Amino acid sequence: MPIHRSGDILPSEITPPGIYRERRRFMQGVGALAAGAALGVAPDARAGVRLAGVRRSAYVLNEEKTPYKAVTSYNNFYEFGTGKSDPAANAGGLKTRPWTVAVEGEVGRPGVYDIDTLLKLAPLEERVYRMRCVEGWSMVIPWVGFPLSELIRRVAPTGNAKYVEFVTLYDPSQMPGQLSRVLDWPYVEGLRLDEAMHPLTILAVGLYGEVLPNQNGAPIRLVVPWKYGFKSAKSIVRIRFVEKPPLTTWMRAAPQEYGFYSNVNPHVDHPRWSQAKERRIGDFFKRDTLMFNGYGPQVAQLYRGMDLQRFF
Repeated sequence: MPIHRSGDILPSEITPPGIYRERRRFMQGVGALAAGAALGVAPDARAGVRLAGVRRSAYVLNEEKTPYKAVTSYNNFYEFGTGKSDPAANAGGLKTRPWTVAVEGEVGRPGVYDIDTLLKLAPLEERVYRMRCVEGWSMVIPWVGFPLSELIRRVAPTGNAKYVEFVTLYDPSQMPGQLSRVLDWPYVEGLRLDEAMHPLTILAVGLYGEVLPNQNGAPIRLVVPWKYGFKSAKSIVRIRFVEKPPLTTWMRAAPQEYGFYSNVNPHVDHPRWSQAKERRIGDFFKRDTLMFNGYGPQVAQLYRGMDLQRFF
């Protein structure tokens, strides 16, 4: 996510979601998300289809949401290319049904979970979160998903489980960006177990009340709003509970630039640019970056006593 930089979308380039509804269904051709009866959509539902039974959660910002077109056309998803428009252009061939997620490692109940089973773990909620990219741009996105903690409780981590590793699908035939050597595939991310259990951490299956588009990480992705966006692994196929911190993709690629925690921190600059300011997509002027992306009251206790300059 963090290497290639492009110009921000101007306000004049952003159009309300409804105007683009039919166009995006044609262009994205996004693969199926098996919501089944639990979601009230057909098994071959594609992005643009409404998710039924989504409840509004308490985690809603009183901030203007980033328009759907910007959220779905300005992305970092290197599996489909390094340009911001590449994911929307190249992700249409990803088949998101059938889809399974393997849960492995230090758990009492490992297994392979079909997407339908995962979607029945907890009621789906809409959560409006700030999302901050390490490159300096940000969005406000209404995700649809459920707390990751619901899955974690069911698989019963052992006493040795201290961290959670997330692995994205590796299939160059569907993900043409994986034919490049820009990163070491498959994409790997990780969280400390208490971070994964935090109520703000969710597995998302949709946005704007609709099935998640391929370019946004369909059919299921991680969302951790107080961390830089590259921590929120997309198109997850494996979740592994481990004793030691997993070596993440960006740590492997550039350990001097990307640490394990990757909390949004205006006081710790990237070696090649400042993190003190950010530009919300659609805005002309920059704004101050908030510590923990504004979620400090909820998550700062997770890092009490830690040197956040060292553990960046």
